[in-house]
Amino acid sequence: MRKPLFDLDALHSFASGVELGSYARAAERLHRSTSAVSAQLKKLEEQAGAPILQKDGRGLAPTPAGEILLSYARRLLELNDEAVQAVRGAALAGSVRLGLAEDFGEGMLPQALGRFARACPEVHVEVRVGRSLDLRQALLAGQLDLALLWSDGSPWSHQDQLGRIPLRWIAAVGQPLLPHGQSLPLVLFDSPCLVRRLACDALDQAGQPWRIAVSGGSLAGLWSAVRAGLGISARTGLGLPPDLRPLAPGEGGLPPLPGLDLALQRAQTPLPPPAEQLRRILLESLDARLGDAQTARS
Repeated sequence: MRKPLFDLDALHSFASGVELGSYARAAERLHRSTSAVSAQLKKLEEQAGAPILQKDGRGLAPTPAGEILLSYARRLLELNDEAVQAVRGAALAGSVRLGLAEDFGEGMLPQALGRFARACPEVHVEVRVGRSLDLRQALLAGQLDLALLWSDGSPWSHQDQLGRIPLRWIAAVGQPLLPHGQSLPLVLFDSPCLVRRLACDALDQAGQPWRIAVSGGSLAGLWSAVRAGLGISARTGLGLPPDLRPLAPGEGGLPPLPGLDLALQRAQTPLPPPAEQLRRILLESLDARLGDAQTARS
């Protein structure tokens, strides 16, 4: 008996509906009608030979068979995207200079960079990891093609605005917090630093005394100080080491913090073909990873 061939478009609709928590929203994102998506899901169930969705409150959730199919669907879709990128990038050569804010340098994007290396094996990638202000200056000086950084709102005509990510107070796991009203020891980057300014302004407005306990120019160094119990820091939850934790809103009587705008900025438009290929891969990877942390889309 001939085995069925799952339709990638249908798998895409299925995975998108689970990711977004709504097949109506999935239909909107995929520019399809809700009835078309429903027909795709019905076809998948017929091919699977088992129900893949069940009612969950007012929505739908995967059945045990659907969870298995979802795992394979994600792998197949990723492989499809990689194949497309590889075919399009086979003829590309040259180099790309990429800047990454330190939050993303170690654990956030190795998969995306690996995809690019497989898709464009003849392209050399030069990666610079640093503070957003330094990366912005490198873009201005023509030393980078692309930079994933935290934007301070300054105008920049060549960028993809990826959304606003909430800032959080960061402490070591198990670290006791000072009672509200005592001078709060802070572990922050040296000035000038957007996060430092936002954190100190929030404490001042709340009437919370504070002091800079540790400052420096390396995120890894700041994390070491927080880990040692020398103070608390402020950062987003992206790329946070497992032995550090974001504080819950209002924990320790600390005031809420605003969000940071994340942007993928480029030196020019259009980019050279290798840099444009990397930009597309980065956007796809980031779109999948930022859903939980993002509070607003630009």
